[in-house]
Amino acid sequence: MLDANETLLAWFEPDLDAQLNFSQGLLLLTDRRIVSLAESDQELESAPGNNGQSTGKAWPHSAETTLAAKEKGGASALQLAGGRGLLAQWRHTHARSKAAHHFVDRWKLLRSGQPVDTGLLESSEALCPSCGSPIKGEQGFCEVCASLPATKPVGSLLRLLRFARKRAGVVTLGIVLTVAGTAASLVPPYLTKPMLDDVLIPYQSPQHEGAKLYLIPWLLGGLAVASVLSWILSWARTYVVAWVSERIASDLRNQTYAHLQKLSLEFFGGKRTGDLISRVSTDTDRICYFLSVNLLDFVNDVLMIVMIAAFLLWTDVRLALATLVPLPVITYLVHEVRSRLRNGFQLGSRAWADMTSVLADTIPGIRVVKAFAQEHREVDRFRHANDRVLHANDRVNRLWSFFGPMITLLTDGGLLIVWIVGVWQIYNNNLKIGTLTVFLAYINRFYMRLDSMSRMLSATQRAAASAQRVFGVMDREATVAEPVHPVHPGRLRGRIEFRDVAFRYGTRPVVEGINLTIEPGEMIGLVGPSGSGKTTMVNLACRFYDVAEGAILVDSTDVRSFVIEEFRKHIGLVLQEPFLFYGTIAENIAYGRPEARREEIIAAAKAARAHEFILRLPDGYDSLVGERGQSLSGGERQRVSIARALLIDPRILILDEATSSVDTETEREIQLALDNLICGRTTIAIAHRLSTLSRANRLVVMERGQIVEVGPHQELLDRNGLYARLYRAQSESPEDRQL
Repeated sequence: MLDANETLLAWFEPDLDAQLNFSQGLLLLTDRRIVSLAESDQELESAPGNNGQSTGKAWPHSAETTLAAKEKGGASALQLAGGRGLLAQWRHTHARSKAAHHFVDRWKLLRSGQPVDTGLLESSEALCPSCGSPIKGEQGFCEVCASLPATKPVGSLLRLLRFARKRAGVVTLGIVLTVAGTAASLVPPYLTKPMLDDVLIPYQSPQHEGAKLYLIPWLLGGLAVASVLSWILSWARTYVVAWVSERIASDLRNQTYAHLQKLSLEFFGGKRTGDLISRVSTDTDRICYFLSVNLLDFVNDVLMIVMIAAFLLWTDVRLALATLVPLPVITYLVHEVRSRLRNGFQLGSRAWADMTSVLADTIPGIRVVKAFAQEHREVDRFRHANDRVLHANDRVNRLWSFFGPMITLLTDGGLLIVWIVGVWQIYNNNLKIGTLTVFLAYINRFYMRLDSMSRMLSATQRAAASAQRVFGVMDREATVAEPVHPVHPGRLRGRIEFRDVAFRYGTRPVVEGINLTIEPGEMIGLVGPSGSGKTTMVNLACRFYDVAEGAILVDSTDVRSFVIEEFRKHIGLVLQEPFLFYGTIAENIAYGRPEARREEIIAAAKAARAHEFILRLPDGYDSLVGERGQSLSGGERQRVSIARALLIDPRILILDEATSSVDTETEREIQLALDNLICGRTTIAIAHRLSTLSRANRLVVMERGQIVEVGPHQELLDRNGLYARLYRAQSESPEDRQL
């Protein structure tokens, strides 16, 4: 359909028709017009009087036309408008929103007269929930979040130096010990030369001419002292370097974990638990091993090679030059193999993290696995993940199995060259046997160290890949940042105001145009169908996320001005699925106030109506609750979480479906506990069971990210709107009739 000189600038695939059914379409942007190609049975919406839009429709560019990407409800749309109003509309799912915005950006560049890159964007790419970038390939991971920065391996490892800065004295001691130990280890081969040339070879002559037998005790004593000194220095060097590396790795783990705690919830939404655990544990352990073992060996090898090279050049230049013959080939091999090894180790680290994620998913969820008899499925899932680890390691091993023996072959060839040159010089009386023996002893060490350094390449790339994964976490910035000029909240009154609030996940709007004021001590009930934005409202109030537009004010101060930690200490949160940590019941209740006295913990438990069942446990308040509180029932866990919220005495209380997953009797107990918790506090409660909001001063009804009704229960019933329909739907259910 394009003309001969027409240039294609971008393309987009809408995947919905006018009735929001899945359908294929193609939208082209050229330097002259917008062209729409759709399925023959698809009728795209158009402005009245435009007779619809059929397959092969085109709109030339004009000053009156506008193109915009609209996000609304469960679907989005590209809208083309002109002087007569809406010309055409192409609907699509949110998964293609990024491509739609890219298409509009290309159109705007064209309209502004700027050059447009002719690269194409596939609209069918999935988007990363963390950063919104396209996810490509069969692996299913985000290249922006999961891939390692394109930095040199040495560059990433050099960033570890800042962790060694505060222990510079011990690091210097380790360097001194390494130099001294390396020098001491070179003494025994050097003493071999006078032992052969001045003692043993002359002694074998008929009259023992020139044999300096008096040197024997001195030479043997020197060998013994040098060996013992080398052992002592090596032991001290190994201990000091291991001591420093363990503390560097410990500091790295601490800072990585501390930085994780500072990151916003948005970051964790795009990450798997196993991947983060792997970065904090496995990758830092790999770095520690590299610093304490591999790097120590590498430094020792470098010093050994430099010292041996200096001695060889001083002893015999021709033999020394023969020694260096394999070096250019070895250098070329190292250069070629380095990047391939790094890529292989990156893939291996990702595969290992995926395998750890399977464990992190299935072990905590083992009850669900067994309840649905999916043990074999999970075993297969783990086997597939483990196979990816195996294949990634096989890829590295295939490369390494060639590289290592090739280095050995080259070093053996170099040793053979030295033998040839040395024998030829002895034959011509230009070299003594003792000198050649010492030369061969040093060359053997030289090539051993050279071979060891080549093997260091593997450890360096592996450690660099781990360092890049760790720094990939530490380089992430929190989207909810601390204020530049912080305000300390003090004791809050609890007045909350939502002022023209809007928020979106990526390009998908979740709430918009929210205006609501909650007075101190007032209880507000959030009501609405799933996906209407209720949980997003409380997340914004807690500042787990920051608003995209507008502001949230607490006591007339923007929450973005408060110190985050100080502000959240005034918020009590009771979730639908309460999370308890492994430990005692007392420790879980006192989680928000670890310094609380036992009397205060018991008082909070009594107010939460948890004291009685706690006393029935074998160890009372010292009873272990198990991982995630699995040893307690759902109602018991909920009452412990209420006690936890009571103990911190918050001014603002958030109840997110606190009674939705318990039976009627337990709900009654929890409701009595909530009455004690709500008293005198500003409360925002989310509930699908409308009966649990009977004590709310006002009900706020939400639909599609907007507030549609506000008022008391009876007033909303009289309006006969959305709330009335929801209430009648629940009242007519068999469960509510039974209640």
